[in-house]
Amino acid sequence: MRSLSIIALAASVVSFSLADAQPIRQTSSDWRDAFRQLEDEDWPSPNRERRATGAPGPDYWQQDVDYDIDVHLNERTDILTATETVTYTNNAPDTLDFLWFLLDQNRFRPDSMANVTATAGNGAPEGTSAYGMRRRQMIEDNGYGFNITAVTDANGEAMDYTIVDTLMRIDLDDALETGDSVTFTIEWNYRLIEALRVGGRAGKECFEATDDTGADCIFQVAQWFPRAAVFSDYEGWHNKVFLGAGEFGLEFGDYNVSITVPQDFIVAATGELTNGEDVLTQAQRDRLEEARTADEPVFIVTPAEARANERRGTRSEATWEFFAANVRDFAFAASRKFIWDAQGIEQDGEGDAPDLVMAMSFYPNESEPLWSTFSTRAVEHTLNVYNDFAFPYPYPTAQSVAGPVGGMEYPMITFNGGTYGRPVADDDGNLTYSRRARNGLIGVIIHEIGHIYFPMVVNSDERQWTWMDEGLNSFLEYQAERQWEEDWFARRGDPHSAITYMTSSNQMPIMTQSDSIRQFGWNAYGKPTVALNILRETIMGRELFDEAFRTYSRRWRFKRPTPYDFFRTMEEVSGMDLDWFWRGWFYSTDHVDISIDNVTEGTFNTQDPEIENARERALDAERGESRTQAHNIAEGIRFYSDDNPEVVDFYSTRDRHTVTNRERETYERFRDGLEDYEREILDSGDRIYYIELSNQGGLVMPVILEFTFANGETELVRIPAEVWRYNPANITWSYITDRQVVSVELDPLYETADADRTDNHYPPRIEPTRLELYRSGQGSSSNMMSDLDRRVTRDSIRTRSE
Repeated sequence: MRSLSIIALAASVVSFSLADAQPIRQTSSDWRDAFRQLEDEDWPSPNRERRATGAPGPDYWQQDVDYDIDVHLNERTDILTATETVTYTNNAPDTLDFLWFLLDQNRFRPDSMANVTATAGNGAPEGTSAYGMRRRQMIEDNGYGFNITAVTDANGEAMDYTIVDTLMRIDLDDALETGDSVTFTIEWNYRLIEALRVGGRAGKECFEATDDTGADCIFQVAQWFPRAAVFSDYEGWHNKVFLGAGEFGLEFGDYNVSITVPQDFIVAATGELTNGEDVLTQAQRDRLEEARTADEPVFIVTPAEARANERRGTRSEATWEFFAANVRDFAFAASRKFIWDAQGIEQDGEGDAPDLVMAMSFYPNESEPLWSTFSTRAVEHTLNVYNDFAFPYPYPTAQSVAGPVGGMEYPMITFNGGTYGRPVADDDGNLTYSRRARNGLIGVIIHEIGHIYFPMVVNSDERQWTWMDEGLNSFLEYQAERQWEEDWFARRGDPHSAITYMTSSNQMPIMTQSDSIRQFGWNAYGKPTVALNILRETIMGRELFDEAFRTYSRRWRFKRPTPYDFFRTMEEVSGMDLDWFWRGWFYSTDHVDISIDNVTEGTFNTQDPEIENARERALDAERGESRTQAHNIAEGIRFYSDDNPEVVDFYSTRDRHTVTNRERETYERFRDGLEDYEREILDSGDRIYYIELSNQGGLVMPVILEFTFANGETELVRIPAEVWRYNPANITWSYITDRQVVSVELDPLYETADADRTDNHYPPRIEPTRLELYRSGQGSSSNMMSDLDRRVTRDSIRTRSE
């Protein structure tokens, strides 16, 4: 092991300076100002809509759009037929001659921009794979997309409209002035996609028929009606075509929706059911009332009732009516396969937030027993954690629905199906599930329910800045998962988890527009989560971060924030200048890699000959005699002085470090000339350690050093990122202590996402690695329950040994 190099510091009456050693110097590089302010450079100037503090301004506005919709679902043809009456209120200071609406289902037309521009790779389903070929063929054959059959004004007169890919422009007969409203009606139909075969955020999943059941389906219906595009203060019309990745910016409004389905279907939807007496049995209504005050989820539709429902089937129909106030979207799910459980969750309501929220789950028997055990409880846990970090949940219901969509959010309802949460049956019908299935189910429910806060309430622009909902929400999901159980395995969130992405060649800045992102999961979810965790735990501290984040959340609930509103709020409330952090983590592809290049130990030259001469004598002894002289002695060579004693004089019997009276007198005069504070410094015994650091990754970060001392003690020192302000490439930092340092470690708690830890120790250490002996046929199972011969029943989550 290399020892710390040592230098001596010479003292004078007026100052202390380096002597008899190489000078410590700040190395030069191509300088850049990593702490340059982002104001008016990458951030727009504040105005009366959006203030420099990050808060909405006195002239902030947004549009209101209300919907009355009647929709019919034909389960035999998969055709959705609907009529909507829209009331659009113009709160903008602009006069509008036309309105833009979103037709997201047109993405599945063969000639859509999304399909025509799809390329192999980049996560696109196209290509020569069997899945990709089947998907293409289904899109060609099934005539997906909106069929707009009429657009009429309040008098029933036809209105002009133009369809542009996934957008529709409706021309107004009379210009819509500020403060005025216009009402019109749109009629349409389209065929639902098979979500597991075509992809997307909605569709159906059908199950194989059994001796007891038919080939029943679960329908998850979203992006299903023409929705008003955003008209905002910072962009005007948000009329970018939907290409699949960038999600949806929408306007808030009130919804009255009537959903006609087969009579034996159970429907889950945004909002509250307003005609329960028409579509629910008395037993179901009684159970719902019981669930409001229950300590655990209550079955509204039991597993046995759901099985019986599948056996019967019907051609009769029923209409479910829902009302939702102040929401930005509406989705629903329907099936005769649904088990339904619910539980009332109490919260401290603020303003319009309810004191009781109905947490509910809808799922088939194929998902049992995982869903009845975890789903509604995961909803409850999410509300509790997110309420602490953001604001009380503002809606009366929070729902989790199993089905074909792997994870998608809408106001008050989330789709959490796909492969999550279905146990596996062996040839004998025994059920097991893997840790991944369990954690995946809990994690996706937390994530999607969390999205009801971000962006369904804090209404960020997902298509431009995906991280504003996915990243902020994934950060809070990580907090909720960590609070679920102590040993939870987090795939994303801990600083080290993002290192591989942050050092990859095809990394892109977090601020990249959604449809252009290559590694979507890490760019929009993983890296922002790591960044915010580091900001909270290492840079700002929990108290400052939590207060600033809570302020942002409450300022912008039911409003439309931009990244700059978030950045400014976090700085204004915390009192911290974080431009360097936003630039590095959100605007660049730099990564964290700080290196300890050298550590030099400095001790003060006291000028005391008794001390300094003894030190020089010890250094001579440490260096030892020359190899030449050692060999001379070993060979028995006679020295000249041995044979000629007359040359042996005064100096031959005294070493060169013998203290003289003159040296003592010089030292006394030196001491007499010192100020009291200078004597204190000389007598303190302190050591100064110069830590030379280089920024190999380009991203400036706080420097966290752990010093280990000769007596075995340690000390952790945290240096703010501003230490790099004069030179973001190389710095030398000094550390004063009265203890001898034997080693220094950089980022000892793995909290900054430092990509290369081989240069994080001084003296350097031998780095361990793990070697694998690969053998053909060697594999592993990820289902511990199956490996240990444990089983679960559909009626109970409890395991039993076979």
